[in-house]
Amino acid sequence: MVACLGLSALMACNGSKKEAAEEENAQITELSDSLQTVNAEKDSLMALMTEINEGMVQIKDMEHILTTSNLSKESTDKKEEVKANIIAIQQALESRRLKLEALEARLKKSSAYSKSMKKTVESLKAQIESQEGTIAGLQEELRKANIQIEGLNTQVDSLSRVSASERSQKQLAQEEAVRLANELNTCFYVVGSKKELKDNKIIESGFLRKTKIMESDYEKSYFTKADKRSLSVVPLHSKKAKVLSKHPAESYTIETDAQGMKTLKIVNGTRFWEMSNFLIVQID
Repeated sequence: MVACLGLSALMACNGSKKEAAEEENAQITELSDSLQTVNAEKDSLMALMTEINEGMVQIKDMEHILTTSNLSKESTDKKEEVKANIIAIQQALESRRLKLEALEARLKKSSAYSKSMKKTVESLKAQIESQEGTIAGLQEELRKANIQIEGLNTQVDSLSRVSASERSQKQLAQEEAVRLANELNTCFYVVGSKKELKDNKIIESGFLRKTKIMESDYEKSYFTKADKRSLSVVPLHSKKAKVLSKHPAESYTIETDAQGMKTLKIVNGTRFWEMSNFLIVQID
């Protein structure tokens, strides 16, 4: 009896250690996902910062042209070229402002929005405002040279048509806003057997090793591209299903039909996609 009690205690102890190890692995995986999200947001900020700095170089070049040239005496073609360049800079500036607004909105919903990132966003806002002020000064120089750009300013709803043969600046800005919204709402999902997921470098596993999602090198062609705003149901076509990617448990359900086939239903899209843009489901 003493031997049995000792064996039971040993098994219980081993079970507790196994559960603790699994919980630790889960925490490490969750931390890795969070770090990946933070790095992605930082990369977006750095890319936008580079764009804004490049925009400042373009504006400085245009300032130099306007201060060193007597545009009133330039040919019509030269005036049109200068006007077109100003319009292009204005479009790019408006595009960057929209990108920053979209990125800020996404960051505010993310746990990755640190004080330093908030400070960077505010700095980029200030730079854009400064560039908008500079553009206003350049427009005044054009006006003095009798080069009119009617209605051109920094607001989307007041961007005007450049010519009858070109699309309006407002339409271009709206299209850019739609493109950014679509980009921010793009997601990917994959449903496959363990072997299929391994063959496509989505997971890795082995004898006595816990299945682990690969951090990179996804075979993205194997994923289905979708829109977070409209994707609510994913048929799994299997009687067995296991969600491998990280998604809050309360944000989705897995339901079974009369034939025993599984279907994943997203009940809270915002919560579901907040940790990852990739859904990975194993069906064997």
